[in-house]
Amino acid sequence: MRYTLRQLEVFLAVAQAGNLTRAAGQLNMSQSAASSALKDFENQFDVLLFDRIGKRLQLNEQGRQLRPKAEALMAMAEDLEQSLQRHAVAGPLNVGATLSIGNYLAVQMVAQYMAEYPDSPVSLDVENTEHIAEKVLNYQLDVGLIEGEYHHPDLEVIPWRTDELAVFCNPEHPLAQLASVSDEHLTQAGWILREAGSGTRQAFNRAMHGLMPNMNIVLELQHTEAIKRAVEANLGIGCLSLITLEDEFRRGNLVHLQTPGRDLHRQLYLILHKQKHRSAGIDAWMKLCEEHKG
Repeated sequence: MRYTLRQLEVFLAVAQAGNLTRAAGQLNMSQSAASSALKDFENQFDVLLFDRIGKRLQLNEQGRQLRPKAEALMAMAEDLEQSLQRHAVAGPLNVGATLSIGNYLAVQMVAQYMAEYPDSPVSLDVENTEHIAEKVLNYQLDVGLIEGEYHHPDLEVIPWRTDELAVFCNPEHPLAQLASVSDEHLTQAGWILREAGSGTRQAFNRAMHGLMPNMNIVLELQHTEAIKRAVEANLGIGCLSLITLEDEFRRGNLVHLQTPGRDLHRQLYLILHKQKHRSAGIDAWMKLCEEHKG
């Protein structure tokens, strides 16, 4: 065999980091050693895998074609290492989740995964839908749990579980006294919403179809807790996943507004890169997701 797993590891680290120095640091190598490994790899096959743009290394077409195969081979090598070391069936796992899922569902799932596979490290990255999808596409995450619909030819998008958004307000807000609120009430209210690019905002926009041009959006915030605090301060009304609001509704800090004219149901999804090797860790996580369909 004319190449080594170390050379593939360097290639993939540079592809992800876009910079030799950062890639070497991630692999605990000197820059010269990483540079030598990459150069030897390219020279052995008389191929260039990156375009050199100043200090930045950007994958060219040949590099992009090689990357998924190299990712799959490295994943299989890690699986083999786990088996040889007689560790847990599931290996290392990098999970991404959007904010509502990450803070209210995925943490419990990660705890269960760690209990079942104590020798298998797992990490959880919590960001909005666009960022999670980008990291899955860039092989930085093994699997993503997202709230919004996301379409890309390289992604496998799997329906996971259903969710429901809830419109809510401060108990002293005028709408809190109504049995239900109309479209007119919704357009007259001031809104505090998630930012564009989030799955929650995508679902809200869809649910409010036809009303959005007339909506009064007072604030756009990136964090669920910030939105809840702003609504508690009576700065406006909000709309978030019901799973993020159950404690506040139970305590009476916030009031759930009924919107019979609007469908606030949505689908949550699992996303994976189509060309990524399905490791034992990914399979174990998929099984866990099946148990948590709700």
